[in-house]
Amino acid sequence: MYESEVAIIVMRVFIIGVLSFLIALSVTPTLTHFLYKHKLWKKTVKDKAIDGGDISYFKKFHSEREVKTPRLGGLLIWTTVLFLSFFFYIISLFSDFFWFKELNFLTREQTWLPLFTLVVASLVGLVDDLLQVSDLSKVTFLKRFGKKITYIADGLSLRYRLIIVFIIGMIGAWWFFYKLGQSAISIPGIGSLDFGILYIPFFIIVMMAVYSGGVIDGIDGLSGGTFASIFTAYATISLFQGQIELAAFCLAIVGSILAFLWFNIPPARFYMSETGVLGLTTTLTVVAFLTNAVAVLPIIGFLLVLSSGSVILQLLSKKIRGKKLLLAAPIHHHFEASGWPQYKVTMRFWVIGVVVAIVGVIIHLLS
Repeated sequence: MYESEVAIIVMRVFIIGVLSFLIALSVTPTLTHFLYKHKLWKKTVKDKAIDGGDISYFKKFHSEREVKTPRLGGLLIWTTVLFLSFFFYIISLFSDFFWFKELNFLTREQTWLPLFTLVVASLVGLVDDLLQVSDLSKVTFLKRFGKKITYIADGLSLRYRLIIVFIIGMIGAWWFFYKLGQSAISIPGIGSLDFGILYIPFFIIVMMAVYSGGVIDGIDGLSGGTFASIFTAYATISLFQGQIELAAFCLAIVGSILAFLWFNIPPARFYMSETGVLGLTTTLTVVAFLTNAVAVLPIIGFLLVLSSGSVILQLLSKKIRGKKLLLAAPIHHHFEASGWPQYKVTMRFWVIGVVVAIVGVIIHLLS
């Protein structure tokens, strides 16, 4: 490949990332004005943990902010990527201008599936967020025989969100196995491991596990920096493997995340919430399988593993030992409760996230 061709490939990928950042950055003031004008934040703060236990440490640091900072920040991320995807796709159909065609990164082979996943999952997350910010604290429905039941409008329960992620995972797994003919994954140092039909449940399990790491969205700036380093790592892997459109797609996500992060660093103007977390985690799974870099996902996404793992260990400790392992879970709240300022927790996690992302990329490329 000639140097000029390489230069064009690198330029088109990074131009998409920069454009995504600039577009998202320019529309954020309008978005935040709308969110604050309509008071789209949670009207109540949770007072119990998943297992029904006390969350006094969390309430000490977060109760006041929870009811004064809007949610729905994730809108900025996926709508920007969606706009860029279709903008250059449509323009490339009606123009022969070289760069319009080069900047089109929407292709059936590489980006239709992750874009579909991003939009569908984000829309589901949007419904959850809208329920949580609703002015209606209670909604009454009529049951059979005229009996009334009351539903507390506090978003979709964890059970329903997991069911939705399971369904999205089934669709993705079916597409990979039957449409793309994939049934094996590459394991560094070992080679290709063929799962056969077990590829389908494996895909679903990975997606649900990655989604569980979404609990990292708990401190200003933390989730944005974490996902930015993860998707940058997969953009790098895609670029080295010749998946140019997928690399551009990943950097479009990174650009919009960095714009979100510009306004999410302490004190945050808005939170990413489910419309961001649900879309990014499910899309990350699809990207990991498309690049055949699933084996290094626990390394690149180490902070997600750490966050969800700390919650699991906390629950097990309370169940088995009858006492907490950490002051608060996920683990970033433990450090916060230990006396670390939020900015120290966030920036140290950012550093860890960048380092493990680099390590994961190196391991995959060497294999």
